[in-house]
Amino acid sequence: MFLAGFFLFVALISGCDSQRATSVLLTGETMGTSYHITIADENSNTSKERLKKEIDSKLIQVNELFSTYIKSSEVSRFNAYHGVEAQKKSAEFIKVLAEAQRISDITQGAYDITVGPLVNLWGFGPSFKEEDIPDLQKIEAALSEVGYKNIVYDKQTNEVRKLKESAYIDFSSIAKGYGVDVLSEFLGSEGYMNYMVEIGGEMRVKGVNSQGIKWRIAVEKPDSMTRSIYRVISVTDVAIATSGDYRNFFEKDGVRFSHTIDPTTGQPVQHDLASVTVLSKSSMTADAWATAFMVLGDKKGYDLAIRNELAVLFLVKKGDEIREVSTPMFHKMTEEHSS
Repeated sequence: MFLAGFFLFVALISGCDSQRATSVLLTGETMGTSYHITIADENSNTSKERLKKEIDSKLIQVNELFSTYIKSSEVSRFNAYHGVEAQKKSAEFIKVLAEAQRISDITQGAYDITVGPLVNLWGFGPSFKEEDIPDLQKIEAALSEVGYKNIVYDKQTNEVRKLKESAYIDFSSIAKGYGVDVLSEFLGSEGYMNYMVEIGGEMRVKGVNSQGIKWRIAVEKPDSMTRSIYRVISVTDVAIATSGDYRNFFEKDGVRFSHTIDPTTGQPVQHDLASVTVLSKSSMTADAWATAFMVLGDKKGYDLAIRNELAVLFLVKKGDEIREVSTPMFHKMTEEHSS
């Protein structure tokens, strides 16, 4: 995963064996990962086959917008053009780009969808490999290719252009969240009021689960050796994203190098933040913020989350000890929605 970090959520659907007969479970593959959908509405006359066909079709459309692995996608065509003339893009492309740029502005570049050259330089690109640590000259060269301000757009005309011909964007840190939003809005348009949508760890829940209670979501303990639950939160009508760096890293000469690269310095981050969980109305927004906070760390990240009234849980790890830091908004949302 290019910018997004390692997503750590596990859905806890209590009483799976006694789910209502009307519950609908759908799974499939997309965006290099998997999706899981639970619809818990009672007295549903859902056609599972029709729903899955519609969902798969919508996910194909999302890939055709944002996949860098599809040469004909909107983002691939944008990246392939080495010029500064404006390109016409879809309203969906502009929507996601605008949100990414908004968060880049708020974080002063800690979140940056043009960071790809640095990620690749450090060996965390699509084909992970451990190489010699890049020297300062190579880092400076890659930094010169990075900068979200090199991408400008016009919401009125749906046009996007590069201020630097070599600018390259990657939506991996926000596209799965957008896909979750697309599917959630589709289910809402079909009249469903109780569901969970998850793609690669990004989630959005609505209403209640099949037991008639809030959706129970487990936050994984940040441990590179084992997988276990740190805590469970009960939520409804919210999107959830978690990002962490305790599985995707390498060590060389006794030094640990995180896959999370700071776009402002060109270096892997050096702090003790192991994972971060963000709650938001939009999965797209939560997805991007989770990446941003992994760059900022718990101290700068907490201050920024407070200023922007965001619901965030930081898990800070030093040795075997885990310290939890959460914002008042996170506490409020999970308290209000607990069962």
